[in-house]
Amino acid sequence: MRANFRMQRLFVESPLHSGAKHEATKEQFNYLVNVLRFSEGSSVLVFNGRDGEWRAELSLPSRKHLVLTASEQARAQPAPADLVYLFAPLKVGRLDYLVQKAVEMGAGVLQPVMTQHVQGKLGNLDRLRANVIEAAEQCGVLGIPTVEPPRKLEDLLADWPSERRIIFCDEGNESQNPLPILNKISERRLALLIGPEGGFSEAERVLLRSLDYVTAIPLGPRILRADTAAVAALAVIQATLGDWR
Repeated sequence: MRANFRMQRLFVESPLHSGAKHEATKEQFNYLVNVLRFSEGSSVLVFNGRDGEWRAELSLPSRKHLVLTASEQARAQPAPADLVYLFAPLKVGRLDYLVQKAVEMGAGVLQPVMTQHVQGKLGNLDRLRANVIEAAEQCGVLGIPTVEPPRKLEDLLADWPSERRIIFCDEGNESQNPLPILNKISERRLALLIGPEGGFSEAERVLLRSLDYVTAIPLGPRILRADTAAVAALAVIQATLGDWR
């Protein structure tokens, strides 16, 4: 069933079932009551990333107390997205964009990767998780991608499960068309690796190309910024190997 974008969607932490009650946070109270002007009896959609999406009614026991009561399930919880998104941190504004688009494009795990030419600084992971939730709320996503702590590229590759193929975007690839390469991949457990603004170092490129479970692809004849490359690569992978087929 497709998402209902006519109703406001809200992420909650608490379990969801018929009759389940969720006490709104201060931020949720302010948004629903003061910004959207919702009142007693108004309805919203709530989800927690585990129990599907539920219609919930608002009640206001007091002037500063808002309770959401789940009444009926609108959508069942889908299977978790299996695509792992590996990315070098970018500067803050572009990193926010990158994380939001990865959620929209069906990433199931977000793994920051520290490479030699990383220019962005990765602060508190709570900011990344907040962007994940915001993107899920806005785009009808029910599964909340996991945000993993950052790892050095070499350490990540050292214990990587070989049954999950890594596709990495290599600006030094000899061709310009990724489709013939992607169409030869038989694995369905995949990860996408996007490098930093400065690109991968030559040593990193050599290491990646030496591994049997890594495939390098180009992204056309133009030089793309890292955040643009991320969206383009996610789109072409979902279209050829993922859930767009």
